[in-house]
Amino acid sequence: DGVTEVLAHRSDTLRDKFIEIPCSEDYDSHRRFAGCTPRKCGRGVTDAVITREEAERIRRIAERGLSLGGSDGGASILDLHSGALSLGKHFVNLYRYFGDKIQDIFTEEDFALYRDVRHRIQQRIAQVFGISSSALYLTKPTFFSRMNSTGARTAHDEYWHPHVDKVTYGSFDYTSLLYLSDYSQDFGGGRFLFLDADSSKAVEPRAGRLSFFTSGSENLHRVERVQWGSRFAVTIAFTCDPQLGIGDPQLA
Repeated sequence: DGVTEVLAHRSDTLRDKFIEIPCSEDYDSHRRFAGCTPRKCGRGVTDAVITREEAERIRRIAERGLSLGGSDGGASILDLHSGALSLGKHFVNLYRYFGDKIQDIFTEEDFALYRDVRHRIQQRIAQVFGISSSALYLTKPTFFSRMNSTGARTAHDEYWHPHVDKVTYGSFDYTSLLYLSDYSQDFGGGRFLFLDADSSKAVEPRAGRLSFFTSGSENLHRVERVQWGSRFAVTIAFTCDPQLGIGDPQLA
């Protein structure tokens, strides 16, 4: 499968694993923010920020939201911030499409948990990279994903291509992925792969596991195609540019 090293096995319980790597030049083509724009680059994995029980609660938020729609292909997206929801081969705005019925799907407690988890992830990223948490801003797109083995119907379903977040999204400086289900138990395939020049390094998802990394070309990556089952995760990204920041999602 081309993987030369597993950075985090599903069976591991990792407190703090961090690998520093040289920064790419991607950040040079964007405005730099002193004390925030990455000068220390790398990738980390921890099972000590979010509990499995919290991850299961967050997964239920994703399941309830995605039950309203879902892609015809293998990758479905739910963005609580913009309201974007996969529906067939397209996206709809969850809040406009379902209106007041949203209050029957989500609760204030759901959104409070989401905010709390986001805040803890932000603090951990700041701590590891030696920056102030207040220098980081949540940025878009931040979204739940559900991946399964259904064949792709549109380009949006082709989640397995190598990419660089800073190039793809522009606003991303620090990317995090919170896994909400277990590799080899809830789904097969679907490992996260860092694609280095000489090797591929895998992170095996488990519920509550947080993977985070600087968003430039130093962390080229992809997700393996899911072979069976459903893989749930939430992508939460941060920018150093306050003008590219977004607020937390609101139920009202």
